[in-house]
Amino acid sequence: MDRVLGKLGVESLSQMQIDASEAIMHTDLDVVVLSPTGSGKTLAYLLPLVECIDSTQDVVQAIVLVPGRELALQSAGVLKDMGSGIRAMALYGGRPTMDEHRRLREVKPQILFATPGRLNDHLTKENFPVDDVQWLVIDEFDKCLAMGFRDEMSEVVSKLPQKIRHILLSATDAEEIPQFVNLGRTKRINYIDETEQISSRVNIYKVKSPDKDKLETVSKLLRHIGENSSVVFLNYRESVERVAAYLRQQGFAISMFHGGLDQKMREDALYKFSNGSANVLVCTDLASRGLDIPDIENIIHYHLPETSDNYIHRVGRTARWDREGRTFFILGPGETVPSYVDGQQEDYSLPQQLPNPAKPKMATVYIGKGKKDKISKGDIVGFLCKKGGMSMNEIGRIDVKERYCYVAIVREKLNEVLVLTRGEKIKGVKTVVEEVK
Repeated sequence: MDRVLGKLGVESLSQMQIDASEAIMHTDLDVVVLSPTGSGKTLAYLLPLVECIDSTQDVVQAIVLVPGRELALQSAGVLKDMGSGIRAMALYGGRPTMDEHRRLREVKPQILFATPGRLNDHLTKENFPVDDVQWLVIDEFDKCLAMGFRDEMSEVVSKLPQKIRHILLSATDAEEIPQFVNLGRTKRINYIDETEQISSRVNIYKVKSPDKDKLETVSKLLRHIGENSSVVFLNYRESVERVAAYLRQQGFAISMFHGGLDQKMREDALYKFSNGSANVLVCTDLASRGLDIPDIENIIHYHLPETSDNYIHRVGRTARWDREGRTFFILGPGETVPSYVDGQQEDYSLPQQLPNPAKPKMATVYIGKGKKDKISKGDIVGFLCKKGGMSMNEIGRIDVKERYCYVAIVREKLNEVLVLTRGEKIKGVKTVVEEVK
C-alpha cells in the first residue's frame, strides 16, 4: 500500500481512510462510509479493494456502481494511476453495448466501474460471468437513490451472487440505507459533522447584482478574480448555455458542462478545466458531485442552490484537503442568501476599473499518435522537450488515447511549440500537433 501511495503522491492516509481500510480488509462486515466531499472516499475503498483482488485471475471480482459516466471514468482513472496491476473497465451509456462487450473480452477486467442501467444490460445478456464477484461497491449511493436508480440497483443485486460483501459510500448521511443490499451486519464509518458540513476554510461572500439578469455582474466578478479556477453554478441547462455563450464572447476561456451534452463534449469540457486549459467551468449541479478536480478556488452561485444538499455539494468542490476556498452568492434585486447557509458572510465590492478576462495558465495540444502507435507518456515528454523546446516542468497532464494524445502545456509556450513541432516525427513517424480550442 505504501508503494501505491507513493505513486499517487499521497504522504499519509486520513483517519477515515484508515478506518475504512481496516473494516474492509480485516472484518467480514458490510461497510458504510459517510464522509464529506473531497475527503478521499475513492481511495478509502480502492486501496483495500486492490489488496483483496486476485490479480492472477482473469475474472470480474468487484463491481463499483456509480450514478454517472464521469465518476465511472474518473474512478477507473484513479485505479490506473495507482499502478496496482489490477485491470478495470468503465461501463456506461451513450455508446453501443456490443462495443463494450468486445472490450470486456479483450481487457478481462477484474474491477468494473458502471452505471446501473448499463450494468444491467450486460448482466441480462450474460456478457461476463458473475460467479467470482465478491464485492459490490455503491459510490454516492444517496445520489443513486435520488436519481431514481433504486429499481435498477435492486435488479443488479438480484443478478449477483448472494454471498458478496457490500461497500456503500456517501457525502451525506442519507435518510435510508437501501434495503435491497441486505446490510444485516454492518460497520458504519461516519465522519460527517452535522454541525459543520461546510469547511471553515471556505470564505462566504455576497455580490450584489443591480439587475435581475446577472450576466454583467458575473463577468465583472470573474475579471476581478483573475486566472484562478472558478466554477459557476446554474440551475438549468438553457441558462448554462446562455451564460457560457456570453462569457466566451467576452473573452473568457471556459468549459461548459450539463446533462444535455453528448458524452464527448462533457469529457472534453472536464478535461480542459481539470488540466488548467480553461479556468472557468459553467455548469449545472451535475458537476457538484463525483468529479475530483483539484485546486478549485472559487464557487460562484449564479442561481441560488435549490436545496441545502445542493449547496453542500457545490461548495464541496473547493477547500479540499487542507486548502482554502471562496464561495460567492450573486444576489439580484430581492434575493438573499438562503437561511441554511451558516458562517460569516461578507459583502464583496467590485471596483469600477477591471482587467480583461485572464487567460488560463495552460493550453491543451493534440498530438495525432496514440497507444495504437506504441506511444507512451515518456515518448510525449521526450518529443516536446527535444523538438518543442520545452522543459519537463512546463508540461502538465498527459492523456494517451488509442489514436491520439492530449497534453497540457504552459500557455506561454504554445505558439513556439506549434512552430517547432510542425512536420516533426515522434518515434520516426510524422505527426500532427495542434491546439485544442
